[in-house]
Amino acid sequence: MATKGQKFKQWSVDEKYNIIEPIINLEKSSLQVTRETGINNGLITAWVKKYRENGMEGLKNKKKPGNPLTKYSRKKILTKEEQLEYENMKLRIENEMLKKGFLMKEDGTYVKFMK
Repeated sequence: MATKGQKFKQWSVDEKYNIIEPIINLEKSSLQVTRETGINNGLITAWVKKYRENGMEGLKNKKKPGNPLTKYSRKKILTKEEQLEYENMKLRIENEMLKKGFLMKEDGTYVKFMK
């Protein structure tokens, strides 16, 4: 189970391929590779399946980016350009919320406006 603040290892495509190559070439079983590397067998099996379905493209990390505002909100000091980008992003988000029928209350929270 993940703990708060835990960092997860990011594997490159080449690292994944080097780990699963003996399985693909039928030199070793996934269980043997699991014992040697200490990587979860389910993860290794998923990599093999993705590789067999889509080749090297299947091993690419496809994680969606998180909240773009955190890039700026975590910094203590922003350059003028970063301040403008941050403000621009906030206004775009507010604009999209208004298009979807939300209203902003005085405290900055949004409420769904029923028509």
